[in-house]
Amino acid sequence: MTFFMKIVFSGGGTAGHVNPALAVAGYVQKKEPESQIWLSGGKGNIEERLAKKAGYPIFAFPLKGLSRKKSFSAVKENLQALKQMSSATKNCKKLLADFQPDVVMGTGGYASVPMVRAAIQLGMKTAVLEVNATPGVATRQLAKKASCTLLSFSETEDLLPGAKRTVLTGSPVRSEILTCRERDYPPLFDNSKPTLVCFWGSVGAKYMNEKMVEVARMAAERQQFNLLLVTGPAHYGWVKDALIRKGVVTDRGNLLLADYLYDMDRVLAKADLVLCRAGGTLAELCAAGTPAIVVPSPYVTDNHQEKNARILERAGAVKVITEEEAEPVLLYDTAWSLLQAPDLLAQMGKCAKAKSQPDVLEHIYQTLKSL
Repeated sequence: MTFFMKIVFSGGGTAGHVNPALAVAGYVQKKEPESQIWLSGGKGNIEERLAKKAGYPIFAFPLKGLSRKKSFSAVKENLQALKQMSSATKNCKKLLADFQPDVVMGTGGYASVPMVRAAIQLGMKTAVLEVNATPGVATRQLAKKASCTLLSFSETEDLLPGAKRTVLTGSPVRSEILTCRERDYPPLFDNSKPTLVCFWGSVGAKYMNEKMVEVARMAAERQQFNLLLVTGPAHYGWVKDALIRKGVVTDRGNLLLADYLYDMDRVLAKADLVLCRAGGTLAELCAAGTPAIVVPSPYVTDNHQEKNARILERAGAVKVITEEEAEPVLLYDTAWSLLQAPDLLAQMGKCAKAKSQPDVLEHIYQTLKSL
């Protein structure tokens, strides 16, 4: 008799919580073509778009994260968020009772909580993935009762003292990213200049995009290197308008503007240098062996992005600039300095690749099978 897995992957809010689920889902389907896979997340979030593009059905519910602000309006928002969470959990129980998955795997973010919590309450097997060195609120809550918690960093285990079971697997990355530099992709630009690719996560970051408007102006004026600037869908319009007001053409020459990257494997293969945040992207940088300048977001739980980034900086894989330091001139000069040093970039890429874990997907797959 042939056995195959039925899995629900739950997570979202940002691509950093969705792409690991898609990576594991793709690997499971490669190993077991008859496997049945569903995704779960928040209605209207990026997980709906990415699930559809990948061809997976998705359960989506109205959800929002909790506000950390101390105000009457924040209290009202949080009460509404908790009400949505409770309603989604009840709906998840009904869906799980019908679908009867072998395992439910949460990949992070508030959108992962209802489905994993429902599975735990129904006595189903569950796994929780933490891609950051410092676990998020969802992981800290769910790890105490989940069948196992999958860790990307060994340092994380000590920060989850109540976890039922932990397994160090590394952070999952799609197979095509692991081998992207071995493939023959078309170039990002039709010239021989070195290329900087900049993105601030799937949602984008208004503050950093404001800085990048000036960086893009300098890049267009000086013509020293190519710049692919990815703004995030919410910021594309005003960034383009701001550049046009500065007399900058964004669709030809050495400057390209995009709202989102769907071909990350090609981009990481052809970029000489990346400028980005320090979330789940770090695992993709290491898998591809792409050097980077990293500006950690200071607006995350326990400053976990900087902790992630400093681990790679000590390994020689990235250059860290804090958001407070990240003025346009410093960003431009740092990028241009590195782009003029191909040997240094090659060494950074090797250090990044050395921090990758090519057997992550197999390790996670075997862990899920063991459940």
